[in-house]
Amino acid sequence: MDRRRRNSIAGSPLLIGAVTTLIVLVAVFLSYNANNGLPFVPTYNIKVELPEGAGLQPSNQVRIAGTRVGLVSSLSIHQDPRTGRVNAIANLKLEKKIEALPLDTRAIVQSVSAIGLKYLELEKGHSSLPLKAGRTIPVSQTTEPVNIDELFNMFNRPTRVAIKVNTTNFGDGLAARGLGLNNTIHELRPLVDNAVPVLHNLAEPQTDLHGLFVALNRVASQSAPVAEAQANYYSDLDTFFTAFASVARSLELATLGGPPSLEQAIHSLPYQAPFLEKATEFMHLLRPSAATLVTVAPQLGHAFEVGAVNLRAAVRLNGLTAESAEALAEFANNPIITPAFQDFTQTLELGNPLLSGFAPLQASCNYVTLAFRNLANLETENVGVGTLARTGIVLAPTGVNNEGYPSSAPANGPSEEHAAGSSGLVDLKNNHVHVNAYPYVSAPGQPQLCEAGNENYLPGQTVIGHSPSVANNREFTNRETDLFANKYPASTLKALGVSTGKSK
Repeated sequence: MDRRRRNSIAGSPLLIGAVTTLIVLVAVFLSYNANNGLPFVPTYNIKVELPEGAGLQPSNQVRIAGTRVGLVSSLSIHQDPRTGRVNAIANLKLEKKIEALPLDTRAIVQSVSAIGLKYLELEKGHSSLPLKAGRTIPVSQTTEPVNIDELFNMFNRPTRVAIKVNTTNFGDGLAARGLGLNNTIHELRPLVDNAVPVLHNLAEPQTDLHGLFVALNRVASQSAPVAEAQANYYSDLDTFFTAFASVARSLELATLGGPPSLEQAIHSLPYQAPFLEKATEFMHLLRPSAATLVTVAPQLGHAFEVGAVNLRAAVRLNGLTAESAEALAEFANNPIITPAFQDFTQTLELGNPLLSGFAPLQASCNYVTLAFRNLANLETENVGVGTLARTGIVLAPTGVNNEGYPSSAPANGPSEEHAAGSSGLVDLKNNHVHVNAYPYVSAPGQPQLCEAGNENYLPGQTVIGHSPSVANNREFTNRETDLFANKYPASTLKALGVSTGKSK
């Protein structure tokens, strides 16, 4: 029975054709969808956010290190709600075996060939966090380089024709100059060596070279409205260089003198640099004066006007000054002058101690001037019976050792006198001697005080020597304070403001 079934199936052309057709349809379907991945095969799906898409199309390959690992299933647009920026979202179907990529994986759109076919290259990062399925590689981790087709598409037909003409002209200009080019290339070798660290610096993120091109893009967009004016500028340059070529011989002669001038400049400029630095500093310091010059310009103009008259008189003054200088020279050559200066020097040496004591007496206390003033008053001021320069009898107070009679000790009270309106004896506290033979006058070795003539009379107290009232004028040493404390009662010292540090 089984043999009959097999024979019937193999002998049925219709059934064989149907099976063959089914197999062909399945093969065609699989080959047609091969670019979109095989059906029923699990994939690792992620998304990539691109700035503009850069010509990427669905079914384009996705590669890692040049090896195909998936494809772009579809493309869509997305607008950031915060910034309003519109980006392209590429949905990727990747092989399951590469799951999961690091979270900092980067993506870059590359060209397969110059005709514009693109693919998406993934560069694995180093993050320990995985990029889970369905997640998106942000636009900050994607790059869209400028391809050669985009570069040429930026020029319209007239521009391309102009570039072709310029290239031809440059070729003609370089013709038969191979030796000169070779020498130039040889001389440029040090420049290339020195350019390496410069290019390293330009590649650093801190240099912000990308910002330069962004700024150039803004400049180009702003200069677009004046493109016609710039074109006219190049036409004017052509006119200029045409006239420039007519004086080529004169320029050649001027160029011949260039190297000696440069050599002289190399020698002179180092010497000029300090002068320029000082001049710059001088001009910087001159700025406030220049600002003030606006307000003083009228007075300064008047000063110059008057100064011109004075300068004319200065000519005569200079002649007189010359005569004076000659007279001074003749005086200096006189043989008597040298002994005279020697005697004068000896006089100053002898008078120096006197002047050193006399100078502070006058400078600090003005005693000399006061003496002459008081002497003039004594001789001129009238008091009704004559001038002040007269003598009168002064009765000494009564009491022990008073100043009117011989005494055995200084007067030290009591006075024992009759008070007005009283029949008894009363101590008027005026029988006390006050004498200071060597007062303070700011002399060398003395305090800076003017004690002479300024002593206060202390009723009921005998004072021989310096008065304690000078305590109001200076700080005393401990030794001086102790001397006052032993010489005067505590009540007197307290009234005078002298603190002894002793308790009452």
